Amino acid sequence: MNVPVFIDITYEEQAEELRAYFKSLGGDISAERSEQGLEDDLDKIIAVCDLSFTATEATEADVEGIMNGIVSMLAVISGDKSESLILAFCDKLSTAPNTEMGLVAMKVLWTLYQSLGADSIIRYHVYYHLVGLAGKTGQLSTVYSDMVTTRALFKECQPPLSTEQLQRLYRLLHEVLLAGGRSEEAGLVMVELLSTFTMENASQAREEAQRCIAASLADPNTFLFDHLLSLKPVKCLQGELIHDLLNIFVSEKLEVYNKFYEKNKSFVDGLGLKHEDNLRKMKLLSFMQLAENRSEITFEEIQSSIQISEEEVEQFLIDVIKTKLVRAKLAQDSGLVYVSSTMHRTFGPGEWQQLHQLLSQWKNNIHIVKDQMQHVASTQIDYMHKKI
Repeated sequence: MNVPVFIDITYEEQAEELRAYFKSLGGDISAERSEQGLEDDLDKIIAVCDLSFTATEATEADVEGIMNGIVSMLAVISGDKSESLILAFCDKLSTAPNTEMGLVAMKVLWTLYQSLGADSIIRYHVYYHLVGLAGKTGQLSTVYSDMVTTRALFKECQPPLSTEQLQRLYRLLHEVLLAGGRSEEAGLVMVELLSTFTMENASQAREEAQRCIAASLADPNTFLFDHLLSLKPVKCLQGELIHDLLNIFVSEKLEVYNKFYEKNKSFVDGLGLKHEDNLRKMKLLSFMQLAENRSEITFEEIQSSIQISEEEVEQFLIDVIKTKLVRAKLAQDSGLVYVSSTMHRTFGPGEWQQLHQLLSQWKNNIHIVKDQMQHVASTQIDYMHKKI
């Protein structure tokens, strides 16, 4: 087998070896090195480097060594030509035909990513291709953990990433997260994507805003939706049924949803939402609203407001407590629910005022405790002095 091994040879000699190797695989490339220099050699080599993925005698280690050889040569190229060569190389690595070669390509891309400075804008392009390959190979967790970490990867890039580049990356992350069954994280990425739009261009993301709303409503673990209303693309949907439905889940009660569904059954079903799941979520949300600023609620009140039978109350309350949206204890003998705390469905001016009052009260209490402790301390000191 004629797989090149590069030991103590110049980059030009290395390019010549690679040319000969890819020509032996049937590549449309000459074996002689280019008279125009290493850049032209690399251009020709990268154009056919994907042939190594299907070379019958090449092992995964062989392919990785060959591709890393190209990475080492890319490191000595600078200027605009460097970016175009790296982009072309990333495109070729992304064509890895199977999982095994996809993993090899990911290793090579990661080596390339680490070889670039933290301020290099090219890092973004390499990472974008890494995410794509990670999605194909089921290895997304190796390159993505959360949005905070992802944003930090490019905070030093010069020039800073454009809005369009961020949107392109977020769309890809959303796609691969969904495909990997990580719907909750995909929803967070979609919110991040929608937050990059302004009122001037928000209409461009109307379809994505609709998908974001539908996916959030369908997610069994998502119960709070008021943050979606502040997103510019969502605001563009005001007056449409999808926006009306979102508002119901944000602040309305169960009976409002039921009336909406009766009038717009085909619309709700067309979104891919299941009426039974919607009912369950609206019952939980309605109870949250009922429990706000309440310490006790009777079973009868729950039956009436949530529209369930007496036999269903206990299981319903267990389901509520499991969501951790409400902290409560059941007193079956007295037919009461004792509420210790609950999440607010919305957090508007009233809730901010209430929080302000609580913090102000806490601050005053701290001052009172401090004064009392100082009084105790001074009294004790005076007592000790008198004893002496």
